[in-house]
Amino acid sequence: MFINAKNLISSKQVKSIIAPVFGITILLVFWHLLSLVPDTSLPSPLKVITDNWGLIRDPFFNKGGNNKGFFWLILASLERVAFGYSLAAIVGISIGFVISLNQFIREAIDPIIQLFRPIAPLAWLPLAQAIFLKPDPSAIFVIFITAIWPIILNTALGVQLIPKDYTNVSKILGLTTFENFFKILVPATLPYIFTGLRIALGLSWLAVVAAEMLLSYDGIGFFIVDAYNSSNISEIILAIIYLGGVGLILDKMMAYLSFKITPQE
Repeated sequence: MFINAKNLISSKQVKSIIAPVFGITILLVFWHLLSLVPDTSLPSPLKVITDNWGLIRDPFFNKGGNNKGFFWLILASLERVAFGYSLAAIVGISIGFVISLNQFIREAIDPIIQLFRPIAPLAWLPLAQAIFLKPDPSAIFVIFITAIWPIILNTALGVQLIPKDYTNVSKILGLTTFENFFKILVPATLPYIFTGLRIALGLSWLAVVAAEMLLSYDGIGFFIVDAYNSSNISEIILAIIYLGGVGLILDKMMAYLSFKITPQE
């Protein structure tokens, strides 16, 4: 007997939906059971929804000051990420190519990378405040300095792993340095560059929340701190869910962009 192709595709689609729904259901059940523990302040999933129904129903309201819906809070955070992440991508890719092509520069910069790379985003905040004196530039700097390392390292790794055959072909064709860079180095390195960019995007979203918790006057990080000061656990949980959702969307967008741009074998 032959299996109908349409039925097979439909079966795969159903399974791809059932698995995530099952996982989320288990999470919600576990969360609800934790909320039943005596003396806990953790609200149940239903209580989070009922307590924050106004915020969920209308994420676009803007009554001025700090009284804004989640759309505007997330938008403010995304704007900071866009600035810091874009700067990190430009500088990081450039440094990655330079250090992979010049041994002296690589040996000079490598200790700096290894020294600064493990530093947590929050550790940069006091220095950022001392340098920029304003919250937004400080937050953007923290995003930049957090995101740049995986971009540098993955770009450099990609260049170093280019097969020697590519270099030989370049010499045979007599390509100029400019042509070799854009026709050989860049296409061959793109998968590694996008790996670094994808990691850096997640780190940028992480860093902006940390920065906004201490420096900003708006954004999702500020909202969490404000809810914490008000002892509103339901709002904190809702903000965390939004954070995870936006982070997931950003990651999927970068994965899709990588699939479309990088050469597929």
